[in-house]
Amino acid sequence: MALVLAIVSVLPLSASAETYLLMAEETGCIWCERWNKEISHIYPKTSEGAAAPLSRYDLHSDKPDVEFARRVHFTPTFILVRDGKEVGRIEGYPGEDFFWGLLGMMMERAKIPLEETG
Repeated sequence: MALVLAIVSVLPLSASAETYLLMAEETGCIWCERWNKEISHIYPKTSEGAAAPLSRYDLHSDKPDVEFARRVHFTPTFILVRDGKEVGRIEGYPGEDFFWGLLGMMMERAKIPLEETG
């Protein structure tokens, strides 16, 4: 039985686990606006968006039910959440090209599988 548990624990969790990307934003955040303009319409159509759908919260008024690794200070901050716990984060928006690369690395480290989108 211990062998079976050891093998299962190294397998990646499926997207069906409670996994999502939480975006901390605030009114007047120009980098949030830039992300919205460049990425928000594309994100749900990507394999990343399928594996970790986007959820948003206002940094100053909302209190998401998430166990954060540390306090969120900046907007935008993108927190990868699995089963109510932070498993990765991107602070700020470094532009479209860097965002996708950082998001991919974060999802890979968290062992979140990406399926091909068609």
